[in-house]
Amino acid sequence: MTAQPKPDLVTVNIDGKEIAVPKGTNVIEAARLVSVDVPHFCYHPKLTVVGNCRMCLIEMGMPAVDPATKAPIMDPATGKQKINWIPRPQIGCGTNVSPGLHVRTTTQMVKDAREGVMEFLLINHPLDCPICDQAGECMLQEQATGYGRGYSRFIEQKNVKPKRTQLGPRVMLDDERCILCSRCIRFSKEVAKDDVLGFIDRGSYSTLTCYPGKELKNNYSLNTVDICPVGALTSTDFRFKMRVWFLKQTNSIDPESSVGANTVVWSREGVIYRITPRRNDAVNDTWMTDSGRALYKHVQSPDRLTAVKVNGADSTLDTAINAAAEIFVPMAGQPPLPSSVPAAAPSRNSSSPGNSPPRSRPPPISSAGWGRATSSCSPPTAIRMSAAPSSPA
Repeated sequence: MTAQPKPDLVTVNIDGKEIAVPKGTNVIEAARLVSVDVPHFCYHPKLTVVGNCRMCLIEMGMPAVDPATKAPIMDPATGKQKINWIPRPQIGCGTNVSPGLHVRTTTQMVKDAREGVMEFLLINHPLDCPICDQAGECMLQEQATGYGRGYSRFIEQKNVKPKRTQLGPRVMLDDERCILCSRCIRFSKEVAKDDVLGFIDRGSYSTLTCYPGKELKNNYSLNTVDICPVGALTSTDFRFKMRVWFLKQTNSIDPESSVGANTVVWSREGVIYRITPRRNDAVNDTWMTDSGRALYKHVQSPDRLTAVKVNGADSTLDTAINAAAEIFVPMAGQPPLPSSVPAAAPSRNSSSPGNSPPRSRPPPISSAGWGRATSSCSPPTAIRMSAAPSSPA
């Protein structure tokens, strides 16, 4: 016997698979739960829905009921309730689940709709994939291969739009690649609260730009590069530096973030090329600051210490620790600095202050015990250590 769904869940049918999902779930997210891919460009789970790209077209239907009595209308052929299918495809991103909703994503009507949308999106898109920074992680490439027609019928001249437009100090725009998904506009307005981006002109001449007198320079500007589904927005720091398929991805945490924003470190042969956010809805959603992305530069910074030094010269760890001990020896017999914190009571075995024996010179300290002694004093001798031993005693 089928278990009844919980009150806060609704049952929907996607490509013949029934699933119970929370009320208000977007159809794209519901389909993902049953491993059904609904292609999209403008939709983003953390942004409002606009339905710009029309790539997520699906076939949708609802159980048939009698208009007068509201009684279910049964299908004699199957013995189940009849489904009234909407005669035209609907956008999945603009549809939330409702009880009894039926969705089909593999019919010929859906296939033809997706091919038509892809053909329109590619009409004025430049053929510069070999030199595009987004190659290897481009949604347009993936969906053109998976859902496109495979050939172009466009023989007219493509539109020419501005290239290498500096939207801000860290973001570069190639307007010919833009598919007008408006993700960057919505992010700037809804998440960063810095409404500086918008579209001008109409039709195929529509162009993304900054408002007059403004530029995209907030500390979250590079998130627009992350969510751009094509190669329209690129990072001025990462631009033309490395192909993403050569890079190794390592999950990490942003050390600058007070909440511990989840990140991905992209590296090759021990060299870090960029840091991007990693989705964690409980911590940082899918965003991170621009300043946190730039921290990788300190790893290869020319002024970073890479060896133990004493007075500016390379040295061993044992020699450096003994040099530090020599600095603190003269301080050993000096009285403590005045403090408002009361001193601890002397132990039973301790002698009186007047009868305390003179302190002897401490023996040399080996590197095995380096982690036990610390001091807040600033020694006059320049002693620098770049890294701690892997297993301190």
